[in-house]
Amino acid sequence: MGPECLVSSAIMGADVDSFPNLPATSWAVLGMLSFGEELTGNELKKWADWSIGFFYWSPSVSQIYGELKKLEDLSLVQSRLVADEGVRNRRLYRITEDGLRALRNWSRDADVDMPVLKHGVMLRLWMGHLHDPEQLKRIVRTHIDNLRERARRAGRHADRSDPEPGWSFTQMSLRWSQRYFEAEIELAEQLLADIDAAAEHYRSSVVTDEFGLPVPRHPGSWRAVGADDPDAETGTDQSAFGENGGRGR
Repeated sequence: MGPECLVSSAIMGADVDSFPNLPATSWAVLGMLSFGEELTGNELKKWADWSIGFFYWSPSVSQIYGELKKLEDLSLVQSRLVADEGVRNRRLYRITEDGLRALRNWSRDADVDMPVLKHGVMLRLWMGHLHDPEQLKRIVRTHIDNLRERARRAGRHADRSDPEPGWSFTQMSLRWSQRYFEAEIELAEQLLADIDAAAEHYRSSVVTDEFGLPVPRHPGSWRAVGADDPDAETGTDQSAFGENGGRGR
């Protein structure tokens, strides 16, 4: 047992409501083992793509195994080799009693963080002054097509959750994902009109340089935007909070 495991065990033993300080991706893998099945890393990858991939994370197989090793070192999961005749040995993982207790504590008591939004389409539209409005609309229409497919798949997976009562909250999460993508479609469709309005305002108001870039009327004025925001004053970066699993205890 390594030092990290000893620290985790000591914390868990001292406080029944404690949980180790792990990234949310570790808790996601541990959570996938809380549905009553022993699973291989490859099976966990498929389970993630089928469920949490719609609203949180679609990991690679190597990421799954990296998290499993970390969790096993902390005695939150344990594994065993299974030899099937004529088939390569498989390593099955299951959650331990300590792992289940830590998972319950984390999912109940971890800080409620703001989700991290990294929207690639909006990043490109933010640079819309570099492009013709019709080019931007093509990007948005492709985005809408992708969203419709994601909404359809999430709804289909939710429908297929019906036969398994243990997946009731999985089904709820998939229904939420479907509604999320549908809401995003409405926002994207509104963008098609917003692009025209932004382009008209840009054309009628902006002076450009020899490279076609806007000449600022008040250079550096962005520094004062949001200056009355408490987070801006303290330098707090809310976006970083979504990358961890909440503070351990």
